[in-house]
Amino acid sequence: MDQIRTEKAPAAIGPYSQAVVANGFLFTAGQIALDPATGQMVDGGVEGQTERVMQNLQAVLEAAGTSFARVVKTTCFLANLDDFTAFNAVYARSFPAAPPARSTVQAARLPAGALVEVECVAQVD
Repeated sequence: MDQIRTEKAPAAIGPYSQAVVANGFLFTAGQIALDPATGQMVDGGVEGQTERVMQNLQAVLEAAGTSFARVVKTTCFLANLDDFTAFNAVYARSFPAAPPARSTVQAARLPAGALVEVECVAQVD
């Protein structure tokens, strides 16, 4: 198992890795909308937070030598499932062709008051 770490995504705030590679797959930790430069939650409601979440995921994917095109599964957590349409519009831009399998659930509470959190599994070389 190989640990993945990048400065272009928020550092882990507990005893976990940003991602690990095992048996040809990358497993990411959930990403919330923390700006990696400041460590602060971004503004902009669910749309702004989803943009930052997807940027953070992209940074982790790239650090592992893979991309959104190789993501096979995502798990998405929303603080309010009423935000699904707004979240989905931003999320979809990362997967313009052949989107991965996905689960989306409403969570009672997300870290740091986040409105959205996304984790993924991707193929790596």
